[in-house]
Amino acid sequence: MYIGFYESTKNARVNDVKLLKNIKEIEMRTPYGPPSDSITVGELNGRRLAFLPRHGKKHTIRPTDVNSRANIIALKKLGVHRILATSTVGSLREDFKPGEVVVVDQFIDRTTRREESFYTKKRVCHISVAEPFCPELRQVLIETAQAIDVNAHNTGTFVCIEGPRFSTKAESRMHKMWGADVVGMTIVPECVLAREAEICYAAIAA
Repeated sequence: MYIGFYESTKNARVNDVKLLKNIKEIEMRTPYGPPSDSITVGELNGRRLAFLPRHGKKHTIRPTDVNSRANIIALKKLGVHRILATSTVGSLREDFKPGEVVVVDQFIDRTTRREESFYTKKRVCHISVAEPFCPELRQVLIETAQAIDVNAHNTGTFVCIEGPRFSTKAESRMHKMWGADVVGMTIVPECVLAREAEICYAAIAA
């Protein structure tokens, strides 16, 4: 079993900081096409980890063009049971300051061009996303942040926009009125697809 790391930021690469042992690069193919890049697998403190950069290692894939179905299925085929994702966001609240992290627990989907289900032809799958993120993983993230003295907000609503442009001021005011705390371009639909694939998924927004 692997723990999957799914990143958003341009310079964050697990193998760059040489945290992993017994590193391998694995090329995957799926019924939905290739994932964003090769998957780096290795070991950290006795745990097997898999790392997939959602925008590609050179950050060349636009948010709309990320093949989330291929990414999630590739991690599933590899044996990943839990996914920890990161997302770069903008704050919609004055008390959510730069440098702080948010362990998001809800999302608002403002995307329009992304496929969010594996079931698109002969079957329809209705899943509940009332609680879209894994409570067990979220609790681990919250407790870990407390243990290492990271300023983290234990809840937060993520509004996912299509991108690649940022929101206008009017759009941000609207999102804030809707109850969103942070705005970004990732997490949706990957968290929904992870639910369909029966993979636990949690995300940190920063």
